[in-house]
Amino acid sequence: MDVATLLAHTLSQDQALREDATQKLQLLAQENYAQYSLVLIQQVANDQAEDPIRMAAGLALKNSLSAKEYARKEEQTGRWLAVDADTRNQVKQGALLTLATPRKPVANIAGQVIAAIAEIELPLQEWPDLIRIVLENVTNTDNAALKMATLQAIGYVCEATDPVCLQRQSNEILTAVVQGARKEEQDQEVRLAAIRALNNSLEFVKENFEREGERNFIMQVVCEATQSQSSDVQVAAFECLVRIMQLYYDKMRYYMEKALFGLTVAGMNNQEDEKVVLQAIEFWSTVCDEEIELKEEALEAAEMGETPEHNLYNFAEYATGDIMPVLLWLLTKQEEDEDEDEWSVSMAAATCLSLFAQCVRNNVIGPVVPFVESNIQNTDWRYREAAVMAFGSILDGPDDTVLMPLVDQALPTLINMMTDPVVNVKDTVAWTLGRVSELLIQCIKPEIHLRDLVSALVLGLQDNPRIVGNCCWSLMNLAEQLGPAIGEEAPTSALSMYFEGISTALLQFADRSDNESNCRTSAYEAISSLVMFSANDCIPMVQKIALTVLDRLDQTIALENQIVGADDRAEHSELQSSLLGVLTNCIRRLSRDIASVADRIMTGLLHLLNSTSKQSTITEDAFLAIGAMTSALESDFSRYAEPFVPILCTALQNPAEYQLCSIAVGLIGDLCRALGEGVTVYCNTFMQLLVSNLQSPVLHRTVKPNILSCFGDVALAIGEKFEPYLDVVMMVLQQAGSMRAEKDNFEMIDYVNTLHEGNVEAYVGIVQGFSGSQRAGVLLSYMQGVFHFMNALAVDPNRSDSLTRALIGLLGDLADAFGGQIKQLLQADWIPLLLREARTSRHYGTSTKETARWAKE
Repeated sequence: MDVATLLAHTLSQDQALREDATQKLQLLAQENYAQYSLVLIQQVANDQAEDPIRMAAGLALKNSLSAKEYARKEEQTGRWLAVDADTRNQVKQGALLTLATPRKPVANIAGQVIAAIAEIELPLQEWPDLIRIVLENVTNTDNAALKMATLQAIGYVCEATDPVCLQRQSNEILTAVVQGARKEEQDQEVRLAAIRALNNSLEFVKENFEREGERNFIMQVVCEATQSQSSDVQVAAFECLVRIMQLYYDKMRYYMEKALFGLTVAGMNNQEDEKVVLQAIEFWSTVCDEEIELKEEALEAAEMGETPEHNLYNFAEYATGDIMPVLLWLLTKQEEDEDEDEWSVSMAAATCLSLFAQCVRNNVIGPVVPFVESNIQNTDWRYREAAVMAFGSILDGPDDTVLMPLVDQALPTLINMMTDPVVNVKDTVAWTLGRVSELLIQCIKPEIHLRDLVSALVLGLQDNPRIVGNCCWSLMNLAEQLGPAIGEEAPTSALSMYFEGISTALLQFADRSDNESNCRTSAYEAISSLVMFSANDCIPMVQKIALTVLDRLDQTIALENQIVGADDRAEHSELQSSLLGVLTNCIRRLSRDIASVADRIMTGLLHLLNSTSKQSTITEDAFLAIGAMTSALESDFSRYAEPFVPILCTALQNPAEYQLCSIAVGLIGDLCRALGEGVTVYCNTFMQLLVSNLQSPVLHRTVKPNILSCFGDVALAIGEKFEPYLDVVMMVLQQAGSMRAEKDNFEMIDYVNTLHEGNVEAYVGIVQGFSGSQRAGVLLSYMQGVFHFMNALAVDPNRSDSLTRALIGLLGDLADAFGGQIKQLLQADWIPLLLREARTSRHYGTSTKETARWAKE
C-alpha cells in the first residue's frame, strides 16, 4: 500500500482503518526515517494531489519533528539530525517550494514544517540561508499568496525558535514583516500574516525598540493596522499592542498620550466585531497587570531603601475616569444563554474591572458605586446583573476601611437577590457573596447575617446547576474564614450550629448521577472544606460524613466492571476522585479516631490502586488518602505497608508521570515518619528508585528537590543504618548543590533556590539521624563539602529568605551534633554575614536566635 493511500486512510471515518494506517506510517518512520520524511514532503509538494492528503502528509511530517514532551522532543531531534544532509536538504527545499502553492491550507502546513525544522537546526547554526530565502519571498515578489504563506512561515519560525538564535537577523526580519504590515499593502491577508509575524518577532527585536526612529515606525504601522477595514487585521493589531505593552511598557508613555488611549477606547466601543472589543479590553487588563507588578516592585525597593529598577507611569490611574464608564457599559452586554466556558465581552470587562481595582485601589470607587446604586434594582436583568458583577469585581483592591461600609449596606440586598427570577443574576449574586466571604469576612456578622446567608446559599443548591457551583464556593469560603485554622483545635465556631444542616444538604445534592456544570464536584469540594475547617463540636458529623463517603466509594468500586465508554469512565473517575478528596480530609481531621475503620479504608484504597489505569488521576488521589492514613495511624500503618509498597514502587518507576511520581516521593517521607526504623526493610528499594529518578532525563525538574529532601526523611527515620547510602547520597547532594542560575533568569533562580532547600533538608535529616549515634563520626569526612556548599549559598545574592532560614537551622544542627569537632570550619567569614542578614530579616525567628547565641559562644 502506497503512502498516499495510507494518508487517505488516516482521514477515514472508520476507526479501525484509521488506526491501522497510523500504525503502518509509524512503522515506516521507525524502519527508515529518512525515506519516510522524503516521501511525506513529496506528497506535500505534489500539486496534483488532493489538499487533505497533502495536509495530512505535512501534519505527519511536522509531528515527527516536534513534540511537547521533553524526552520525545529530544528523540525526534536526534532522529532528524541523523538523517543525511542531502535528504534533509530535499525535505527543506520541498517545504520552501510549497509556500508558493495557491492552496492556502497546504502552504500553511508547509510553513509549520519549516518552523519545526528551524527549531532544531537554527540553534545549531545549520540552515544558515533560511531567513534570507524567506525574506526574498516577501520583498522580491508580487505574488500575494506567496507573500502571505511566507509571512505565516516567518511567524511560525519566530514563535518556535529560541529568540537568541534570531537576534542577529532581527533587522532583516523586522524590515520584511513591517513592509507587509503597512497600510499601503492592499491584500489584507498578507497584512494579517505580517502583523502576526511581527507579534511573534517582538521578543528578539529589543534593540530595534531601543532606537526611537525604528520604534516610532513600528508603532505607527501597528496603530494604523487597528484602523484596517479587515476586523481580523484589527484584532491582530490589538494583540500586537498587548504584547508590546507586556515587553516594552517603559517605552509606551509617548504612544499612550498620542494614540493608544484613543485607539483602545474606540476598539472597546466597536459595534461590529466582538473580537476587536475583547482585544481592546485585554490591552487595559495588560496595562493593569504590568502596573500591579511595578507597584509591588516599588514597594519592595522602598522597604530595602533602594530605587525601583523600572519606571511606573500610572497609565491606569490617569485613564480610570474614562475607561470605567466603557467597562461598566460592556458589563451589560451579556447573553441570556451565555456559555460559561466561552470568553465573552462581559466576562472580559469584569476581569479588567477587577484588575483596575487592584491597580488603582480606592480610585475605582468613585465611578463604580454610582453605577451599582442606580442599577442594582433595575427592571432590566442585564443591568441588575452588571451592577452586582461590578460590585463583586472591585472587592479585591480598595482599602477594607473604604469597602466595609459599602458591603455592610449591600449585604442584605445581595442575600435577598438570591431569589431573583433570573438565573444569570442569582449566579453572579452567589459569586459576589463568595467574594465577600473570602475577602471581607468581618462584614458578615454571625448574629445578624449568617443565618440568612447560609439559608440563601443552601436554598441555591436546589436551583440551576450553574448557580450551585458558586453557592458551594461561598460555603467553602465561609468554612475557611469562620472555622479554626488547619491544625488548630477549637471547641466551637460561628459555623458550628449550621454545620450539620449544610453538610446534609451538600451530601444530598452530591448523591446524584450527573455532574452538570461540575456541580457535583463543587458540592464534594465544599464538604471537604467544611470537614477541614470544622471545630471540635462538629466531629460526630465528620464521622458520619466519612462513613457516608466510604459507602459511596464502595458503591463506585462495585460498579467498575459495568462501566463502558470513555465518557462514562471519565465521569466515574471524577466521582471517585471527589469521594477520595473528602475521605482524605476526613482522615486528616479525625486523625487517630479513624483507626476503627482503617481496615475498610485501606481495603478500598488498595483495590482502587490495583485496578485503575497507571494514567488515572485516581492513583494520585488514593496516594494522598494513604498519606493521610500514615500520619493518622503512625506505626500502626505497618500492617498495610507490605501490600502497599510494591504499588508505590511501581509509581516511582514511571517518571514520565511526574505529578504521581512527586506524590509517591512524598509518600516515602510519610512512611518514614510513620514507621521510623520499621521502614528499613524497604530502604534499599526506595533509595535505588530515588537515585534513579534523579538521574532520569524524563523526570520533571520540580520533583527533584522533593527527592533530595526525601533522603533526609529516610536518614532521620533509620539513623546510622543510613550509612550504606552515604557515599552515593553525598555525591548526589554535592552535584545538586553546584547548580547555579543566571542572574536574569528569575524562573531558574526560584528553581535553584528550591533545589538547594531540598539539599539543606537532606543534610539536616542526615545530621539529625546520625546525631548521638555511635557512627556519627562517619559524617566528619563529608563536612568540608557541606561547608563549601553552605559558603557558596551564603554569598549568593539570589538566596531566598526560606533558604536562609534553612541554612541557619543546618548550622544549629551541626553545632549540636559535632560542637568543637568542626570548630575550625566555623571560622568561615560567611557565618557572621549569614547570621547578620538573618537577624535583620523580617523572617528572623527563634532558630536564628539560638544559632546566633551558639555561634557567639
